[in-house]
Amino acid sequence: HKGINSWTHFVSMLFCHLSSADSVRDISNGLRSTTGNMNHMGISRTPSKSNLSYMNAHRDHGLFRDLYYKLLDHLWQQHTHKRPELRRLQRKVFLMDATIIPLCLSVFDWAKFRSAKGAVKLHTVLDYDGCMPSFVHITDGKQHESKIAKSMSFPKGCVVIVDRGYVDYAWMNVLDSTGCFFVTRAKSNMKYTLVKTVKSEELRAGGILEDQLVELDGLANQRYAGKKMRLVRVWDSTKNVEYEFLTNNFSWKPATVAALYKERWEIETFFKHLKQRLKVTSFVGTSENAVYIQIWTALIGILL
Repeated sequence: HKGINSWTHFVSMLFCHLSSADSVRDISNGLRSTTGNMNHMGISRTPSKSNLSYMNAHRDHGLFRDLYYKLLDHLWQQHTHKRPELRRLQRKVFLMDATIIPLCLSVFDWAKFRSAKGAVKLHTVLDYDGCMPSFVHITDGKQHESKIAKSMSFPKGCVVIVDRGYVDYAWMNVLDSTGCFFVTRAKSNMKYTLVKTVKSEELRAGGILEDQLVELDGLANQRYAGKKMRLVRVWDSTKNVEYEFLTNNFSWKPATVAALYKERWEIETFFKHLKQRLKVTSFVGTSENAVYIQIWTALIGILL
């Protein structure tokens, strides 16, 4: 648009995140005050307010999505990320979750979530090595997590860690059948039959109440193809609560199952980081495309 190329657009959006700009006016004025840097970045003309608004509405956000994945790929080749907690586990670990980004509905009429609020939902798969998203899907706020999960495929032998919101036995059966492992929390109303229980003083000393083999009841059993699951009951002495973890891996130590689920907080930290550090809570463009551009460029900002 009027000689403002994708590169200039991209630099402007990164500037938006890194300088915590609140509006297109802030971006334009901010860039104008850094003339020397602009030349250094290979930008001859600072985009005006209207230039930016127009580009955010009309330049396809897919460009920034593709750039994110390309940069991620590049980063992965440069660095081998060492994970502190799960060193002994020689498997790919993926953390999957979704977060709601609220939008003001009077402005964002396309994102109807609840009657008075608008929202987009960021469905994210975080690669535990390096803790950056290897998959991001943006939907309106109403889209349920498990529906998006069903549309994904994971590499054989990997571990997928999700919270209770993703518990869908048919989907978990697909993971199991394709050679993937899952770790999640059992729903409080889960009906099952106990096949076997292992408990000992030694386990208890490590906070493991019971390590059980269970078979789901009724319809859940059909959905999970009649196979057995492992239920590890853990006592958290700091919070004084009991957790029940479900997995389809029968060879890990029970403490490993608990440790895997504990790493799920990494994705919560990631979402917090995304929302705090970068401008995704107040948007500089109100079209769906502009919001997507802002989210993808925020993710690139975190990568950098």
